[in-house]
Formats: sequence, structure tokens, C-alpha cells
Amino acid sequence: MNNYETVFILNPVLSEPQIEEAVKKYVDFLTSKGGTITSTENWGLKKLAYPIQNKKSAFYHLMQFSVAAEVIDALEVAFRRDERVMRFLTVKLDKHAMAWAEKRRKKIKAQA
Repeated sequence: MNNYETVFILNPVLSEPQIEEAVKKYVDFLTSKGGTITSTENWGLKKLAYPIQNKKSAFYHLMQFSVAAEVIDALEVAFRRDERVMRFLTVKLDKHAMAWAEKRRKKIKAQA
């Protein structure tokens, strides 16, 4: 099991229930494949640096999880097939990135 972090951006025309449904779809996908979700963060509606599909803003979402390496290909295929997802990036986390992510999560919890 490797640790990963995925940031994906969703179409800005989606409603709040549609966004929650999209996120739940990928959380359920990962857990059904034997993965564990470390954390999820909704970063909200953000302005894009450049237009994507003629859109100037999008909903950003971050997921950190542990899963077997072969599941990542299937996850990315699911992202590509979903019309709601405009872009995504999955990164494998090393021990330093995991320590930084844990520190960041604690900081966010302290602020809330």
C-alpha cells in the first residue's frame, strides 16, 4: 500500500449535492478497492489560472489515501470518463510529504 494525494477540479456549474456525489463516488471507489482514505478537503470554488473548457473557475477537491499501486490506473480512468471532472493530478507521497501533510492537517484542525 502506497500513500497518494489527488487533487481534482470539478465543473463550476455543478450544484453542491452534485459535487458531494462526485466526491463520494471516488471515495467509495477507493474503499471498494481496499484503500483507506486519510483525509479529504473541499477547497471550494477557485479562479483558474487559465480557462479550461471555456470555464474561468472550478471547484477544487483534495483527497489523501493509501491504496495498492495498480488501483491508481483504474482511478485515473474513472476520472477521465467522468464529465464533471475537468482536471486531476495524482501524486505518490514519500515519508517527507506524509510528515508535511500530517502537519498541515493538524494546523487546519487547530484553526477550525
